[in-house]
Amino acid sequence: MTTRPATPADAGALAAIYAPIVRETAISFELDPPDAAQMALRIDKTLATLPWLVATDAAGTVTGYAYASPHRERPAYRWSVDVSAYVHANHRGQGVGRALYDALLADLRQRGYWQAFAGIALPNTASIALHEAAGFGHIGTYRSVGYKLGAWHDVGWWQRPLRTPAIHGLPLEDPSPGIPTGPTQ
Repeated sequence: MTTRPATPADAGALAAIYAPIVRETAISFELDPPDAAQMALRIDKTLATLPWLVATDAAGTVTGYAYASPHRERPAYRWSVDVSAYVHANHRGQGVGRALYDALLADLRQRGYWQAFAGIALPNTASIALHEAAGFGHIGTYRSVGYKLGAWHDVGWWQRPLRTPAIHGLPLEDPSPGIPTGPTQ
Protein backbone atom coordinates (compact mmCIF):
# COMPACT_ATOMS: atom_id res chain seq x y z
CA MET A 1 0.00 0.00 0.00
CA THR A 2 1.15 3.52 -0.77
CA THR A 3 -0.26 6.97 -0.09
CA ARG A 4 -0.05 9.90 -2.45
CA PRO A 5 -1.77 13.23 -3.07
CA ALA A 6 -5.19 12.90 -4.65
CA THR A 7 -5.87 14.26 -8.12
CA PRO A 8 -9.16 15.02 -9.86
CA ALA A 9 -8.57 11.81 -11.84
CA ASP A 10 -9.22 9.90 -8.57
CA ALA A 11 -12.68 11.43 -8.22
CA GLY A 12 -14.61 8.46 -9.62
CA ALA A 13 -12.92 6.00 -7.26
CA LEU A 14 -13.45 8.31 -4.29
CA ALA A 15 -17.11 8.84 -5.16
CA ALA A 16 -17.55 5.05 -5.34
CA ILE A 17 -16.02 4.61 -1.87
CA TYR A 18 -18.13 7.40 -0.37
CA ALA A 19 -21.51 6.74 -2.02
CA PRO A 20 -22.56 3.68 0.05
CA ILE A 21 -21.49 5.46 3.23
CA VAL A 22 -23.75 8.39 2.37
CA ARG A 23 -26.67 6.26 1.17
CA GLU A 24 -26.65 3.49 3.76
CA THR A 25 -25.20 4.90 7.00
CA ALA A 26 -25.20 7.88 9.32
CA ILE A 27 -21.39 7.97 9.25
CA SER A 28 -21.70 10.92 6.87
CA PHE A 29 -24.45 13.47 7.38
CA GLU A 30 -24.65 14.15 3.65
CA LEU A 31 -27.95 12.95 2.21
CA ASP A 32 -27.04 12.62 -1.47
CA PRO A 33 -23.72 11.10 -2.57
CA PRO A 34 -21.58 13.45 -4.67
CA ASP A 35 -20.86 12.23 -8.17
CA ALA A 36 -17.37 12.11 -9.69
CA ALA A 37 -17.63 15.68 -11.03
CA GLN A 38 -18.60 17.04 -7.61
CA MET A 39 -15.83 15.03 -5.95
CA ALA A 40 -13.28 16.42 -8.45
CA LEU A 41 -14.35 19.96 -7.52
CA ARG A 42 -13.94 19.13 -3.82
CA ILE A 43 -10.46 17.74 -4.43
CA ASP A 44 -9.39 20.84 -6.39
CA LYS A 45 -10.79 23.20 -3.75
CA THR A 46 -9.11 21.34 -0.89
CA LEU A 47 -5.73 20.97 -2.60
CA ALA A 48 -5.55 24.74 -3.07
CA THR A 49 -4.69 25.05 0.64
CA LEU A 50 -4.77 21.66 2.39
CA PRO A 51 -3.83 18.03 1.76
CA TRP A 52 -6.06 15.34 0.31
CA LEU A 53 -4.44 11.90 0.12
CA VAL A 54 -5.39 8.55 -1.37
CA ALA A 55 -4.15 5.06 -0.52
CA THR A 56 -3.55 2.59 -3.32
CA ASP A 57 -2.84 -1.12 -3.35
CA ALA A 58 -0.09 -2.86 -5.34
CA ALA A 59 -2.24 -2.77 -8.49
CA GLY A 60 -2.78 1.00 -8.14
CA THR A 61 -6.42 0.68 -7.09
CA VAL A 62 -7.59 3.42 -4.74
CA THR A 63 -8.52 1.79 -1.41
CA GLY A 64 -9.23 4.88 0.70
CA TYR A 65 -8.76 8.59 1.14
CA ALA A 66 -8.20 11.22 3.83
CA TYR A 67 -8.27 14.99 3.75
CA ALA A 68 -8.21 18.09 5.92
CA SER A 69 -10.54 21.07 5.96
CA PRO A 70 -10.54 24.33 7.92
CA HIS A 71 -11.78 23.83 11.49
CA ARG A 72 -13.81 27.05 11.57
CA GLU A 73 -14.08 30.28 9.58
CA ARG A 74 -12.83 32.85 12.09
CA PRO A 75 -9.13 33.80 11.82
CA ALA A 76 -8.16 32.67 15.31
CA TYR A 77 -8.88 29.06 14.26
CA ARG A 78 -6.46 29.20 11.33
CA TRP A 79 -3.95 26.81 12.95
CA SER A 80 -6.55 24.05 13.43
CA VAL A 81 -8.08 21.63 10.91
CA ASP A 82 -10.78 18.99 10.75
CA VAL A 83 -9.78 15.65 9.26
CA SER A 84 -11.73 12.80 7.68
CA ALA A 85 -10.82 9.38 6.33
CA TYR A 86 -12.88 6.87 4.34
CA VAL A 87 -11.82 3.35 3.37
CA HIS A 88 -13.37 1.08 0.74
CA ALA A 89 -15.50 -1.63 2.40
CA ASN A 90 -13.26 -4.41 1.00
CA HIS A 91 -10.14 -2.88 2.56
CA ARG A 92 -11.27 -1.98 6.07
CA GLY A 93 -9.30 -3.44 8.97
CA GLN A 94 -6.12 -3.71 6.86
CA GLY A 95 -4.30 -0.56 8.03
CA VAL A 96 -5.44 1.68 5.18
CA GLY A 97 -7.02 4.30 7.46
CA ARG A 98 -4.00 4.35 9.76
CA ALA A 99 -1.55 4.75 6.86
CA LEU A 100 -3.63 7.61 5.50
CA TYR A 101 -3.81 9.37 8.86
CA ASP A 102 -0.09 8.90 9.54
CA ALA A 103 0.71 10.57 6.21
CA LEU A 104 -1.99 13.25 6.54
CA LEU A 105 -1.03 14.27 10.08
CA ALA A 106 2.67 14.44 9.16
CA ASP A 107 1.81 16.67 6.19
CA LEU A 108 -0.32 18.96 8.37
CA ARG A 109 2.42 19.21 11.00
CA GLN A 110 4.95 20.15 8.32
CA ARG A 111 2.57 22.84 7.02
CA GLY A 112 2.51 24.41 10.49
CA TYR A 113 -0.86 23.32 11.82
CA TRP A 114 -1.27 22.84 15.58
CA GLN A 115 -4.47 20.87 16.20
CA ALA A 116 -6.49 18.30 14.28
CA PHE A 117 -10.13 17.55 15.10
CA ALA A 118 -12.39 14.72 13.95
CA GLY A 119 -16.16 14.47 14.31
CA ILE A 120 -17.47 10.90 14.46
CA ALA A 121 -21.17 10.10 14.10
CA LEU A 122 -21.98 7.67 16.90
CA PRO A 123 -21.96 4.78 17.27
CA ASN A 124 -18.92 3.98 15.13
CA THR A 125 -16.53 1.65 16.95
CA ALA A 126 -14.19 1.25 13.98
CA SER A 127 -13.72 4.99 13.48
CA ILE A 128 -13.18 5.57 17.19
CA ALA A 129 -10.52 2.83 17.21
CA LEU A 130 -8.78 4.35 14.17
CA HIS A 131 -8.71 7.85 15.62
CA GLU A 132 -7.52 6.73 19.04
CA ALA A 133 -4.80 4.57 17.46
CA ALA A 134 -3.69 7.70 15.56
CA GLY A 135 -3.38 9.65 18.83
CA PHE A 136 -6.74 11.41 19.00
CA GLY A 137 -8.49 11.79 22.35
CA HIS A 138 -12.22 12.23 22.95
CA ILE A 139 -13.08 15.79 23.99
CA GLY A 140 -16.88 15.83 23.96
CA THR A 141 -20.12 14.87 22.28
CA TYR A 142 -22.83 16.85 20.57
CA ARG A 143 -26.07 15.07 21.48
CA SER A 144 -28.79 14.49 18.86
CA VAL A 145 -27.15 16.94 16.48
CA GLY A 146 -27.92 15.25 13.16
CA TYR A 147 -31.08 13.63 11.81
CA LYS A 148 -30.61 10.96 9.16
CA LEU A 149 -32.18 7.63 8.22
CA GLY A 150 -35.13 8.25 10.53
CA ALA A 151 -33.14 8.85 13.72
CA TRP A 152 -31.23 11.49 15.67
CA HIS A 153 -27.48 10.92 15.92
CA ASP A 154 -24.79 12.10 18.31
CA VAL A 155 -21.41 13.27 17.07
CA GLY A 156 -18.36 12.71 19.24
CA TRP A 157 -15.36 14.99 18.83
CA TRP A 158 -11.75 13.85 19.00
CA GLN A 159 -8.65 16.06 19.08
CA ARG A 160 -5.00 15.43 18.33
CA PRO A 161 -2.25 17.97 18.95
CA LEU A 162 0.14 18.22 16.00
CA ARG A 163 2.82 20.15 17.89
CA THR A 164 3.52 21.64 21.29
CA PRO A 165 2.32 25.23 21.75
CA ALA A 166 5.06 27.83 21.67
CA ILE A 167 5.83 30.28 24.47
CA HIS A 168 2.69 32.18 25.48
CA GLY A 169 0.69 30.01 23.07
CA LEU A 170 1.76 32.03 20.03
CA PRO A 171 2.42 30.07 16.85
CA LEU A 172 5.88 30.00 15.34
CA GLU A 173 4.49 30.40 11.84
CA ASP A 174 1.14 31.03 10.20
CA PRO A 175 0.03 28.23 7.85
CA SER A 176 -2.70 30.39 6.34
CA PRO A 177 -1.54 32.69 3.55
CA GLY A 178 -2.96 36.19 3.63
CA ILE A 179 -3.81 36.20 7.32
CA PRO A 180 -1.46 38.32 9.46
CA THR A 181 0.43 36.43 12.15
CA GLY A 182 1.11 37.35 15.71
CA PRO A 183 4.58 37.73 17.18
CA THR A 184 6.94 34.77 16.90
CA GLN A 185 9.52 33.47 19.33
